[in-house]
Amino acid sequence: MIIFGITGSIASGKTTVTNLMAGKKYPIFSADKVVSNLYKKKKFNKILIKKFKLDSKKKIKNQIKKILEKNKNNLSKLEYIVHPFVRKEMTDFIRKKNKMLFLEIPLLIESKLNKYFDKIVFVGANKNLRLKRYLKKKGDKKTFKLLDNRQLSFKLKKNISDYTIINNYSLATLKKNVKRFIKNYE
Repeated sequence: MIIFGITGSIASGKTTVTNLMAGKKYPIFSADKVVSNLYKKKKFNKILIKKFKLDSKKKIKNQIKKILEKNKNNLSKLEYIVHPFVRKEMTDFIRKKNKMLFLEIPLLIESKLNKYFDKIVFVGANKNLRLKRYLKKKGDKKTFKLLDNRQLSFKLKKNISDYTIINNYSLATLKKNVKRFIKNYE
C-alpha cells in the first residue's frame, strides 16, 4: 500500500490533482471536507460558541470568518480546535486497506504530518492565478491573504515534497502531468 499526501498553497488545484490521481479506483481523504462537515455538528459548534463567545442563533461559520478578519491570531486558536478532529479522521482513514490511498491536506507540512505518508506531492501555482481561482469560488482577498500567509513558502514546500506538480496551465496539461506521475505507481 502506498499512502500519498497531496498538499499545496490555497487554490493551487489540490482537489483536482487528488481526484485525477485517484480516479475512481482509490479512496480519497479531504481535510477541507472534514472541516466543512465539522461545522454541521452541534458538538463542534458548541465548542466554537464557547471559545469565541459567538451568538448561537447566527451562522457560526460567518461569525468565525469575521473573528479571523478582526484578529489573525484567532486563526491559531481555531486550528488548535479543528486540527485534532481532522487528525483523528485522517488516522482512521489511513487504516483502510487499499493499493493506494490519497489524502489531500493543505497544511500537511505545516502540521508536521509528513511521517504518515510514503510520498508527498506538492501542487503549486502562481499566486495571482491562485487568487483569481479563489475569488471565482466566492472567496475574498482578505481571507485569501490571511490563509496564504499561514502556509509555508512555495520553495520550502517544494523542497520538502517528493514530487511537485505545477498547475499554471490548462486542465489538459495538468491531466498529462498527473498521469505521467501516477503511472510510476500503478
